[in-house]
Amino acid sequence: MKLKLKVWRQKNGQDTGHFETYDANNVTEEMSFLEMLDVLNEELIHQGKEPIAFDHDCREGICGTCSMVINGNPHGPEKATTTCQLHMRKFKDGDHITIEPFRAKAFPIIKDLVTNRSSFDRIIQAGGYVSVNAGNAVDANANLVGKEVADIAFDNAACIGCGACVAVCKNASAMLFVSAKTTQLGLLPQGKPENHRRVLNMVAQMDKEGFGHCTNTGSCEATCPKEIKLESIAALHRNYLKAAVTDRPQSTVGEEG
Repeated sequence: MKLKLKVWRQKNGQDTGHFETYDANNVTEEMSFLEMLDVLNEELIHQGKEPIAFDHDCREGICGTCSMVINGNPHGPEKATTTCQLHMRKFKDGDHITIEPFRAKAFPIIKDLVTNRSSFDRIIQAGGYVSVNAGNAVDANANLVGKEVADIAFDNAACIGCGACVAVCKNASAMLFVSAKTTQLGLLPQGKPENHRRVLNMVAQMDKEGFGHCTNTGSCEATCPKEIKLESIAALHRNYLKAAVTDRPQSTVGEEG
């Protein structure tokens, strides 16, 4: 299989960046998309050229690091699939493929296809955790959780924080990510005591990072590789309104009240 790749190249965050075209030859259907880029980079290195910088780690669809836009789609054309799980059998011989980084104000480009997504880390630091003293380990059935609630919490916990929801959103909103993390913890007994503070602080940090507002287009749900649902955003809206009206803490993000 031979492909024509149009890849975004950018030396650093100050560089304007541009597209460069490469021929990818001897591509097999069994290759993952990242393996195809590995082969291309080997050829570039042998030619004395700068290899294409891109993020990757687990290559098992777990870490969310392999974030890039392929032919206009974050993670590529395959539904519920990360870039590292995308295989070249989804493309045809002679195809032209455009590869870009995730583009958002809160995800500044570091180099080529690599973006700085530490804004997600700071949102988690603002409240995406349980800090109450849980004590010693207890019997598994000490805190009963209904199956429906447990299933919803587990589905939201599947979010890998890749940022595809931000990249596809016309407003670069992070609401799907934040709602998944708040819903995951807020439904469980251990997370309920801090639920209001968590919601208020994480939303405040999201706004501080420069993410846009959600207008419910549904593109985030359609693109999410873990299929997080829009219902999570609705739940976040309800929790935020309740917290803001009835139980707004005196503390602000990064400060203890």
